[in-house]
Amino acid sequence: MESRYGRRRFLGLGGAALGAVVLGPTLAGCGDGGAASGGAKASSDVALPTYKAFEGLRPELAGAESGLEPGFLQFPENAIASVQAPPLKNAVTALTETFATPPPPMGSNPMWQALNQALGADLKLTIGTDPGYPEKFATLLASDSLPDLMWLPPNQGIPNIGPMLEAKFQDLTKYLAGDAVLEYPNLAALKPASWRTAVVNGKIWGAPIPSTPFGQVMMGNPKTWAKVGGLQCKTADEFFAKCKELTRGTNYALEPAIVNMLHMFGEWFGAPNSWRVNQDRSLTHLYETDNYKAAVEYAAKLWAAKVFYPDLNLADATPKTVNGQIAAQVTVGPRATADFRAADPTLFVDTMIPFGHDDKAKPVYDMGYGTVGFTPFKKTDEGRIRELLALVNYLSAPFGTKEYLQKNFGTAGRQYSLDAKKNPVLTQAGNQQAPGLVSALQIMTAPESVIFNPAYPEDTRKVHATEQKLLQYAMRNPTAGTYSDTSSKVGPKLTEAFRDTIIDIVTGRQKMDAYDEALKRWKSGGGDKMRGEFEAVLPAGVPVTAS
Repeated sequence: MESRYGRRRFLGLGGAALGAVVLGPTLAGCGDGGAASGGAKASSDVALPTYKAFEGLRPELAGAESGLEPGFLQFPENAIASVQAPPLKNAVTALTETFATPPPPMGSNPMWQALNQALGADLKLTIGTDPGYPEKFATLLASDSLPDLMWLPPNQGIPNIGPMLEAKFQDLTKYLAGDAVLEYPNLAALKPASWRTAVVNGKIWGAPIPSTPFGQVMMGNPKTWAKVGGLQCKTADEFFAKCKELTRGTNYALEPAIVNMLHMFGEWFGAPNSWRVNQDRSLTHLYETDNYKAAVEYAAKLWAAKVFYPDLNLADATPKTVNGQIAAQVTVGPRATADFRAADPTLFVDTMIPFGHDDKAKPVYDMGYGTVGFTPFKKTDEGRIRELLALVNYLSAPFGTKEYLQKNFGTAGRQYSLDAKKNPVLTQAGNQQAPGLVSALQIMTAPESVIFNPAYPEDTRKVHATEQKLLQYAMRNPTAGTYSDTSSKVGPKLTEAFRDTIIDIVTGRQKMDAYDEALKRWKSGGGDKMRGEFEAVLPAGVPVTAS
């Protein structure tokens, strides 16, 4: 599926994009449990599940271990089965979240009922919504009766993850580590980078939920940018001049999401992806770098030039980008081109490729987290564990399989039909029954992501090419897949306070001097403690950040 989440939420879920949205890593990373428990060494020693790619179908555009996503130009005409039998003999309960309108309940939702029939027993979902999921999670966690499965998000501030898992959930290491995972082929098709995010205290706690490994990008309407020679630039000064030229009357160069725009500027100035790894293995936070400070000053210069759309409360810039009133906005990643196609079938937006701010400095591109958490099992007996693993294996079926079709589109002739190119398209009934259900299923179980936009196969080629360009500058957050309890507990509040100061500086309500004072508060309020916790569990294989 091209898009699983609402724009606002996916801007948060995108890992590195998450850090950008909130000006830092609020990510309660689902990795090592902390130095006190020996989690760093144990987690680096654990045998990750053996990777065995699904061999049933080949993409027209190959993916790569670098993060390049495979591209499919159409849905395979003859979907193949990835499982041999229904996984369930008993009903299963699960807690998950939807980022769409909640679906009709199971009793009045034929698509849900058909899925249950394919599974062999009822999958009973408790579906939370945004906001409010952490509160629902905490309520169930405190009860005497946990559901069988509980999606654990990576970025919603759930604290004490290591101790919580040890106390309440099932260690799945012996069922999934090494070749043991081969009993569940769809889980074996999940990449090692995805599995690392489900390791805490040297144990595997669930199957990860892969998402696109790409983070935020700036996108622009090519019809608008053609007036100034196109979106791509070689220097920050060139971009500034183009923005001024495009801002006339009620037309503005940039959307008002200052924090997201600042993320883009930071890449041009070489700011690190949340943390920089120094030669001595110490960490320097994004906020502490001259690179990021220079990006803030640049943003303030742009604001003073009045090139930002003035309404800071604008919820979604997409319609205004489509009609030309806003020239560029920040989106969840390269595949967001589909959102613009949906609004205007004639429009394929351009994606900005990062550049050095002075045509000399090395730019970076912040890759995303690559997963949206994992789904642990409550403690139970071995027979039930294997039944739940078989269920998760079914629901993690790769793109192009019969199980993927059942989970995402329902039943042919009911929830979907085939278009002229044999691609599945939701019917009117499917559009009522599917979105909230599919969102809830996809957030708790998913295969590796692919590029697929059946209505516009050439867009798939273009997005695939864009990903290759972005990967030339790719930088990954070195702390992704590790855990800081302080970050989980106070990171969001610290980040919000720092962000408020940054927005005040950019919009001229405070002087640049306020930056240093805000940084001191961030450090003393928990930033330094987060640094220490991340340093204690930083895997030896994480490289020193290139200068």
